[in-house]
Amino acid sequence: MNSTWFRRFTRAAGDGPRLVCFPHAGGSATAYSQLARTLPADFDVVAVQYPGRQDRFNEAPLTTLDGLVEAVAGVLAPELAADPGRPYALFGHSMGALVAFETARLLREEGLPGPQRLFLSGRGAPDLRESAHYLLYDDADVLAEVRRLGGTDQTMLDNPDLLELVLPALRADYRALATYRWRAGEPLAAPVTALVGDSDPMVTVRDARTWREHTRGDFALKVFSGGHFYLADHLHRIAAVVTEGLLAGTAAS
Repeated sequence: MNSTWFRRFTRAAGDGPRLVCFPHAGGSATAYSQLARTLPADFDVVAVQYPGRQDRFNEAPLTTLDGLVEAVAGVLAPELAADPGRPYALFGHSMGALVAFETARLLREEGLPGPQRLFLSGRGAPDLRESAHYLLYDDADVLAEVRRLGGTDQTMLDNPDLLELVLPALRADYRALATYRWRAGEPLAAPVTALVGDSDPMVTVRDARTWREHTRGDFALKVFSGGHFYLADHLHRIAAVVTEGLLAGTAAS
């Protein structure tokens, strides 16, 4: 896999199904390090590393969702074309759910094999509401939102030196969300599993259910206890959901 865009957190790449994971706003590939180690060893779990964070800090972060999707699809497409028989799935959390969904749509437009399943976490479907209110956010608003949602080491947000490192990526990601506009199209053929925390302050269970309208395949909704970043408390359950959903799609294909 492309060493600039994708990270593995296991000692070796499994020769089974591939899972491509997309981080939340301001997040990095390491958000999926524990999940990668919890899933079956024969899975090949890779996480997308967006520009402007961690080892890509010196690169300018992308400020449009379309630009991010086009870049990810551009590096993922040759991998899929080189191994067309290998099943794969996409997993995205929060902003990552939107990036994963739009990446699947773009890959379809390019005639590439579709994913066996999409796992879309911590976000409702893209036609649910407009995101233009993010355009009004300054740094203080962004940081207040990050604190409200949790999932980020709060001591880091209180450290001016560390904050200076994470703010560019946060600004860029919130800008990308603010300028995103939904373009209607045919539902995806791939089945969808939506995942959500039952006390998420940003996404309700009803919101998560709206992904049903965006697939011609089967739809499953998985609700976990917790807030927006419920994932850390349910690694084994989430790994079981992913394993069952991906292997079910593999068996049916």
